[in-house]
Amino acid sequence: MGTETGLLAYVGNDVPDRLRRVGSADLTRTTGRNRACRRWGTAVSVRARLVAVATMSLLGAGCGMLGDPVKDHWESRTEFSSCGEVSLAQGEEIQKQAVREIVCLRRALKSGESAELKVTHPTVEGDPIREYYRLTPQGGLEVYTDSTDDRYSDRKWSFAECHTPEWLAEISCGQ
Repeated sequence: MGTETGLLAYVGNDVPDRLRRVGSADLTRTTGRNRACRRWGTAVSVRARLVAVATMSLLGAGCGMLGDPVKDHWESRTEFSSCGEVSLAQGEEIQKQAVREIVCLRRALKSGESAELKVTHPTVEGDPIREYYRLTPQGGLEVYTDSTDDRYSDRKWSFAECHTPEWLAEISCGQ
């Protein structure tokens, strides 16, 4: 190879042909149909990559929504007799607003029966949190919390249980 104008080419016998840069003579051969085919191939390649990225993003986002094991467990539970539902406004306390419902749970605990109570209360920002209190036939307390509508949380369900529930200021598990 000699000297060329335009793009520089590697010169020398010790450089393999595949490492050689394209020279100006090679550029004249890239017109017409070959250039159109390369552009179409590049466009298809870019589209294919975009579709693949979009598909993976949707699948990744969907994975979080496909299954919440705590929610799945809640939905597949055996329902207990209901002590009702309570909706608390900002600043309201359960022991003042849900007297009848708490009595129902206490009665179930003393008699060794099972029962459920749903309590909805707002976060500081006003988003609803739903808590489901379940007294099991064995005298344990299960608490399922649905935070899916709380914009400032992980938007998941959570679960807690205890074997010796206390009924002090609120329905809670003893520490």
